[in-house]
Amino acid sequence: MNERITVIHDSRRTTLPRPSDRIALADLSVSPFCIGMVEQPDTIDRAFDSGFNFFFVSTDLHWPRYDAARAGIARLLERVPRDTIAVAAVCYVTQPEFCRDPFRELLAAIPGLGTIDVLVAGGAYATELRHRLPVYVGHREQGFAGARAIGASFHDRPAAVAAINAGAVDVAFVRYNAAHPGAQRDVFPLLDPARRTRVLGFTSTGGHRPVSGIDPELWIPDITDHYRFALSRVGLDGLLCSPTEPKQVDELVAALDRGPLSLEEEEHMIELAAMTTEA
Repeated sequence: MNERITVIHDSRRTTLPRPSDRIALADLSVSPFCIGMVEQPDTIDRAFDSGFNFFFVSTDLHWPRYDAARAGIARLLERVPRDTIAVAAVCYVTQPEFCRDPFRELLAAIPGLGTIDVLVAGGAYATELRHRLPVYVGHREQGFAGARAIGASFHDRPAAVAAINAGAVDVAFVRYNAAHPGAQRDVFPLLDPARRTRVLGFTSTGGHRPVSGIDPELWIPDITDHYRFALSRVGLDGLLCSPTEPKQVDELVAALDRGPLSLEEEEHMIELAAMTTEA
């Protein structure tokens, strides 16, 4: 369901991050863009060669949809040293006692991986994260699966803000797109400027659908404009992206050269997303 909000005018970028940039995530140095689901293994190679060094895979939910990403990472590790990339793995199991084996199974499934740099608690909500998070903290302290950092993906915005400001995780994944822009109101203005937790957007292209029955003179954003929409706000340190094939990596890199959206473009994209959601 689309969220109707008034576009907030402050906290905007003047330039967009680049794949070759690096941000600190615990003791890791990662690109501001994390590459997740792909449809062709060669996409992982193209991403690395374009400057991306951060990759994301699931240990359970959508396992078949990550086949190409796993194959691509395994292939990449045949030609580059393991320490040149960082891999985040998400587990959606919420029972604390089952938060180990899915990571072990992922290690067995990707030849050459050896370790998982970031362990992510998937689909986190305040009501259950307080039970699950101590397990992840223990994983990080013990170096379980080689973990150097922990994270969580959130649909619960208040829980995300609390975890980020408390430094409870090293990285938080928060949904933000033209169809769900509420983080402009419920997350970004509430974040501690001195936070150490990195904040990455996910499902950044939500709201991108074919639009019909509108004035042909209106600007119709392409899918890369939705990445620009998400990155135009300083509340995000980067994005989790899912380019399906190598050419989409090239398109994403080219789109970043166009810079942040204007406020009018943001408002327009929110209105278009509302139209496509309601259609």
